[in-house]
Amino acid sequence: MKKVLLTGVAGFIASRTAELLCDKEIEVIGVDNVNDYYDIRLKNYRLKKLEDQKLFTFIKGDIEDIEFLRTIFQKNTFDAVINLAARAGVRYSMENPHVYMTTNAMGTLNLLELMREFDVKKKVLASTSSLYAGQKMPFTEDLAVNEPISPYAASKKAAEVMCYSYSYLYDMDISVVRFFTVYGQAGRPDMSIFRFIKWIDEGTPIELFGDGSQSRDFTFVDDIAKGVVLAAETNLGYEVINLGGGKQPISINTVISMIEEQLGKKAIIDNKPFHKADLLETWADIDKAEKLLGWKPTVSFKDGLTKTIDWYKENKEWLSSVDL
Repeated sequence: MKKVLLTGVAGFIASRTAELLCDKEIEVIGVDNVNDYYDIRLKNYRLKKLEDQKLFTFIKGDIEDIEFLRTIFQKNTFDAVINLAARAGVRYSMENPHVYMTTNAMGTLNLLELMREFDVKKKVLASTSSLYAGQKMPFTEDLAVNEPISPYAASKKAAEVMCYSYSYLYDMDISVVRFFTVYGQAGRPDMSIFRFIKWIDEGTPIELFGDGSQSRDFTFVDDIAKGVVLAAETNLGYEVINLGGGKQPISINTVISMIEEQLGKKAIIDNKPFHKADLLETWADIDKAEKLLGWKPTVSFKDGLTKTIDWYKENKEWLSSVDL
């Protein structure tokens, strides 16, 4: 690859992916609308880190706007499109389902149509472990995921099947990578790791939905970004590939205890009812990723959590006012 279009580049995973691509001397045209779903200071922080990358160009705009995207395709010849732009979050998707469909589904369709028009054959689509609701663990990619329990998951399912259609019709090589609870430095403030660290440090009660026994297959952001790059570099036809920790999932109560230990502070717990759209557990079978991409995670949860907490401490002054 010499040049890629990377959408959602101000986001948590995409910004790290852009760094890795530039490190491999691949030119990155990064697109993001820098919306205010969460505090844009985090998005600006990530973009600022990319400013010194000579092979990186940022263009502000929305993947829902096909004419905006067309101007980018007209001016560039891409070897691949990496679509990490998305509306994320299970609970917020119930409050504003329309924007999830317009971004996650229609935005994906816009990119596919332009790939067809400009003869770009390789695409990576970010998808989600939320699709596996009600399935037997560890989750394998061949499971039928036809019962999404949130608009977020439903919109990602729509994006996946649209990618399959275009792969079949127009001989596109499309890798759908399903992420499992990504965490790390400069993570999203609406996710549990960021919130728990900040709340415990500040002495603010933690909003804990359920009793904390629910568990997740936490995956460090650097490992996820490496998997995305490998998927972009590998020609497989249409494939769905899990990118997750791959080990026994970790309970939320255990996460809280580990943060308490590293911060030397006790959490104040404010228990809330378990949310109907949440999954009790997630656990990825990652054999396929290792077989097809040569990928497996290298950062343990303990080490990744330490890196995340260290980043929080280094940036605590401005993070103290970040909206959660």
